[in-house]
Amino acid sequence: MSGGDGTRRVRAGRRTVEVHRPDKVLFPGGGDAKEYTKADLVDYYRAVAPFMLPHLRGRPLMLERHPDGIDGPTFMQKNTPDHYPEWIERVELAKEGGTVRHTVCDDTATLLYLADQASITLHRWLSRSERIDHPDRLVFDLDPPPVPEGSGGTPRDDFEAVRVAARLLGELLEELELPSALMTTGSRGLHVIVPLNGRHDFDEVRAFARDVADTLVGAHPDRLTTAARKKDRGERLYLDVQRNAYAQTAVAPYTVRSRPGAPVATPITWDRLDDPELHARRWTVADAVEQARTNPWSGLLSRGRALGPARRRLNALRG
Repeated sequence: MSGGDGTRRVRAGRRTVEVHRPDKVLFPGGGDAKEYTKADLVDYYRAVAPFMLPHLRGRPLMLERHPDGIDGPTFMQKNTPDHYPEWIERVELAKEGGTVRHTVCDDTATLLYLADQASITLHRWLSRSERIDHPDRLVFDLDPPPVPEGSGGTPRDDFEAVRVAARLLGELLEELELPSALMTTGSRGLHVIVPLNGRHDFDEVRAFARDVADTLVGAHPDRLTTAARKKDRGERLYLDVQRNAYAQTAVAPYTVRSRPGAPVATPITWDRLDDPELHARRWTVADAVEQARTNPWSGLLSRGRALGPARRRLNALRG
């Protein structure tokens, strides 16, 4: 329903959320990209909430806000403003020299409120508030190398290299007897996510992730790298494990990315790697809910594992 002041009121459970300036264009159209407004963003998050909220509940967030649309300034918001409604959950966490009061999204009303604040992309912690030092997710970020697009052209991303790296990583994780899930980032590459049982601290998890990445790079030094500096990577794909640390975040499943056409970070099944139409921005707000309804991860992330047995298998592989 709409108010006489131009606001739109959206019901979410027991609450009603006001959407201000619903016709504000957040994603300008042009070329092959469709135009999307704040109302479109709210409608998408309302529809995807049943599939997205399980990946958000109990987790501190960093919000990527674009009040003037994706062509305007970007605000990375960690601290929850005082004017946010009291019913929105917060968690106070330590940082160097003080604390940060992060927003936590536990329900649809909060998700819609954040959309009204032009929080286009939600970045989540890999741990939950109740055990903040012990992540229950491990993330490998596969960042594609750029390839030239002819003389005088602009660089583009080599997604085929991402496919290859994902397959190699998936095979190694399977050899380590670790379950894994695959997600398009909605930006350039893929995330490979391993569910953990939350018994290991961030230092243990990141060390394990680094050793897995180093093992893969050792087997494929011409294709892959863990070099943090772009100038040291050459044309190799970057296996990024840096998100596996305290206070680091990763884009949440089903979150929208601040790119033309409103692409979405979308969970997929491993067999989708063989789809020639697959790329990092394959799904948008127009069709990501339909993909979510296929339940691509099918309960996989509820089977969190300890890293001890996998560590022993990895050490044996490394000799």
